[in-house]
Amino acid sequence: MEKRKPVVAVFDIGKTNKKLLLFDEEYNVVKEEIAFFDEIVDDDGFPCEDIDALTGWLLAKWAELKQSSGFRVKAVNFSTYGASLVHTNAEGKRIGYLYNYLKPYPEALLQEFLRKRGGSASFSETTSTPIMGHLNAGLQLYWLKHAKSEIFKKIRSSFHLPQYLSFLITGKRAAEMTNLGCHSAMWNFSDGNYQAWLEEEGIQEKLAPVIKGDTVTECLNEFRNEIVQVGVGLHDSSAATIPYLSSFKTPFVILSTGTWVISLNPFNSELPTADELEKGCLSYLTYQGNPVKTTMLFAGNDHDQQVKSIAEHFHIAPDFFKSISFDEAILFTLKNREDDFSANSTFHLISATTPCKFHLRNLTAFQSPREAYHQLLCDMIEQQISSTAMVLKDSPVKNIYVDGGFCRNNIYMQLLANAFPGKNVFATSMIQGTALGAALAIHHSWNDRPLPQSLITLNEWKAI
Repeated sequence: MEKRKPVVAVFDIGKTNKKLLLFDEEYNVVKEEIAFFDEIVDDDGFPCEDIDALTGWLLAKWAELKQSSGFRVKAVNFSTYGASLVHTNAEGKRIGYLYNYLKPYPEALLQEFLRKRGGSASFSETTSTPIMGHLNAGLQLYWLKHAKSEIFKKIRSSFHLPQYLSFLITGKRAAEMTNLGCHSAMWNFSDGNYQAWLEEEGIQEKLAPVIKGDTVTECLNEFRNEIVQVGVGLHDSSAATIPYLSSFKTPFVILSTGTWVISLNPFNSELPTADELEKGCLSYLTYQGNPVKTTMLFAGNDHDQQVKSIAEHFHIAPDFFKSISFDEAILFTLKNREDDFSANSTFHLISATTPCKFHLRNLTAFQSPREAYHQLLCDMIEQQISSTAMVLKDSPVKNIYVDGGFCRNNIYMQLLANAFPGKNVFATSMIQGTALGAALAIHHSWNDRPLPQSLITLNEWKAI
């Protein structure tokens, strides 16, 4: 009698944490392992992922799973951070580096590229993505062609990171919808194909055929003589939407909060205007290839920088904010304070990386770190309203679901609920949402049971 528990494995690769998770047939986590790897530097001395350490760990864990006496791995999938490319030569050997998407992009090269394509506004509108340098994966390839031509000439295949991890197991080249729809500047949302500029630049020949994110490849577990279904891998933000789409039918927006706060509206497929694109609006693709109107805001990073400033000013530990709870009296004081920089002053969202106006404030105006931190969150929410409004426009959304770090911040959640009094605002809780989404995407390939009804726990916040 079979004693091994049937599971799906997910390698969930974040910038900091690398996780291996096993889900049973009810999508409970039955095993979790976390690894951390120090960054190395690329050939320009800029920090980047140690892809050798990452792939060595992944392949070692995969070998262990295939021989496990406690689990029968019926399927495996991958979710990773986006805008990251891995390149192989004609022999399938990796070449070059996994360059960091935060690496500065040469301004002269960028302007030359945009001049050839009608300027920034025109190119953004054509590709439905803001111009963000290396955060646009297509522009990484253009940079490689011109700045690292010897490497570029040797490239046979360029993979997005999740598809490279899948390739390590299957040996099959593929490009996948959610990565191409992730501010890559590579996808034509109107025609449903690669952008023409990739062929013009001799880049498209290095790219793989495009497939949907629920595609699997049958591979043999040679240790057990069993078939394993191997997924093609997903972009992490897109994977995180899958549990919501599986659980809820009433139209909703997801606020995925972390270093970036990403507003996704799966019920709005409208392509962004040139003005919206400048302000951080773009289109994603679902794993089935449908456009999703989305906005990005570098709010988590902004929060961390401003918290450091408050801590330094008041000579306190930088984690002071974790013990602060929402105080309506402080809010009342801030709203009614008369000063040269009123809390009611007009705010204009300029771009996805625009810091909120707190960075312009004089910290001596605040009597305590509690007061300063409330003001920071007020300023952040003011900015978030402008960002999220772009995906709510002309959409029948009733519910806003918040996941990630800020959903556990009671000041943030209360201010957000106050900012959207006509919507139902929920903090959500689920087990390993990104990895869960990657597992659910290939549910059909390994699991005959219906999806559980309790994948997501909700906590509603009411406006006051």
